[in-house]
Amino acid sequence: MTTKRIIIGISGASGFQYGFKALELLKQLDVETHLVLSKGADLTRQYETDIPAEALLDLANVIHPIHNVAASIASGSFKTMGMLIAPCSMRTLASVAHGFSDNLLTRAADVVLKERRKLVLMVRETPLHLTHLDNMRKVTEMGGIIFPPVPALYHQPKTVDEIVTHSVSRALDQFDLAIEMPRWQGKGDE
Repeated sequence: MTTKRIIIGISGASGFQYGFKALELLKQLDVETHLVLSKGADLTRQYETDIPAEALLDLANVIHPIHNVAASIASGSFKTMGMLIAPCSMRTLASVAHGFSDNLLTRAADVVLKERRKLVLMVRETPLHLTHLDNMRKVTEMGGIIFPPVPALYHQPKTVDEIVTHSVSRALDQFDLAIEMPRWQGKGDE
């Protein structure tokens, strides 16, 4: 694969900013982004942010309609580095865990898993009940990576944006991308 490509999925869970931040960070790199949003993601964008829908057009290289299961990202022959779903709702998690490819978001995740590519899910829910945990286990057993956006505080963030940026940067680390971010350097090792 000569062109680096990554799929960014944004589901309807709280935290639209995570997916948006991933697109912002990837725009700075030589990575082609393919975006798919659930219907709930657009509602969450409207409820939680002042980000206009048009801003996505400026960040994503390709935006795929949620119902287009014939899109390029629905096929394993379309080479990608994998997929980040940020945020990942419990509905999307359950669909991935049980192989329900009923829309392009879940179909693309299913393809990434079957092709043994990286699938990173920034799951957003708390507290968790047994079904949530079972679905996370199932996805992990299939090769997916469960990556809740749990904030790290060692870099002493001053803003919500710094917390979101660090969480997303760490998730993108899973794809071996050169994202600049504060990294733990250790203490007492002198």
